[in-house]
Amino acid sequence: MKKIQLVQKIVDCGVVAVLRGDSSDQVVQMAEQAIAGGIKAIEITLTVPGALRAIESLSRIYSWNAEHEDRFAIIGAGTVLEPHSARAAIMAGAEFVVSPSLNSETIRLCNLYRVPILPGVMTLAEVQQALEWGVDIVKLFPGSVYEPSIIKTMKGPMPQANFMPTGGVSVANLGEWIRGGAVAVGIGSDLTAEATQSGDMKRVRSKAEQYMKAYREAKDRR
Repeated sequence: MKKIQLVQKIVDCGVVAVLRGDSSDQVVQMAEQAIAGGIKAIEITLTVPGALRAIESLSRIYSWNAEHEDRFAIIGAGTVLEPHSARAAIMAGAEFVVSPSLNSETIRLCNLYRVPILPGVMTLAEVQQALEWGVDIVKLFPGSVYEPSIIKTMKGPMPQANFMPTGGVSVANLGEWIRGGAVAVGIGSDLTAEATQSGDMKRVRSKAEQYMKAYREAKDRR
């Protein structure tokens, strides 16, 4: 799938599950439950032991197939700090790359392979730099230090920027972020905390369903 289509798919999905865990098997289970709950964009962080195995496995299972379109999901890599990790993730099947901060070489590498990269930004200067380097969506990170109104504020001088807040997004405030102008949101520990504490991965699916319901309602009201 081409970069422009992948960017649009991320926007269409609206919610990106940011998955961390103790093993590749654990995050694969989390991903399967999140997808079953309606979240079709999955970010496997490279802090997970065996993260590349998880990305490879999920990419193989959920790659687009016209006969099984209901099982389609976009699998990406997160917490990518430098270009070597980005390339390894892309070779393993990652269809998008997410970084916690701006790294020009990582962005150049992803642009070379025509893979969307969503780098973390906190300031207007970083947003401008990301746009100059060809970034389509910036990750507002950590979102917990801002109010949803920050997107409208930043879009004042830079209306062309697309924001995905990550960190601090919850079912309760997701609607504020979407109505405030976010093209998507990243969901982290809140999605998986109950499941990891109880050992019942089906709780990820239940939480994912809550997030998607909140997202659809926010879209309808925007």
